[in-house]
Amino acid sequence: MTLRIRPYQDDDAGPTLDVFLAAVRVTAAADYTPEQVAAWAPDDIDPAAWAARRAALRTVVAEVDGRAVGFTDVDADGYVDMMFVDPSVGRSGVGSALLAWARAEALRLGATALTTHASVTARPFFEAHGFVVEREQHPVRHGVALTNYAMRRALP
Repeated sequence: MTLRIRPYQDDDAGPTLDVFLAAVRVTAAADYTPEQVAAWAPDDIDPAAWAARRAALRTVVAEVDGRAVGFTDVDADGYVDMMFVDPSVGRSGVGSALLAWARAEALRLGATALTTHASVTARPFFEAHGFVVEREQHPVRHGVALTNYAMRRALP
């Protein structure tokens, strides 16, 4: 498996949305109810809005053999808004490579910490990479309460 991390391009909208949906509907489904999964990853996500959001953020795509298998972003304050990996390549180093990119980019931008709102599913991954839970949160999406964790890791 040859992994490449590259900048997001306009034609990545569909593949990154597919990765997001698979990650939530397959991987995260082990930790969330069907109602929560449906609220988090509904069928009616607007592809144009998705594309605009990914393009507006500092997004990179993880690619294996020309196929998008993950993506992430990080802002100038070190906040990682989204990090998702296709279930077909879970636990193969894709998430770690994406997080390494986010760390390096945050440092380059002058951030002093990385922060994220990690799902129940992602919490152990982030803890394994030095993040600590600051608080448990219960955001509401489409009228359904979810659980996630505000997490932080000091840099460098």
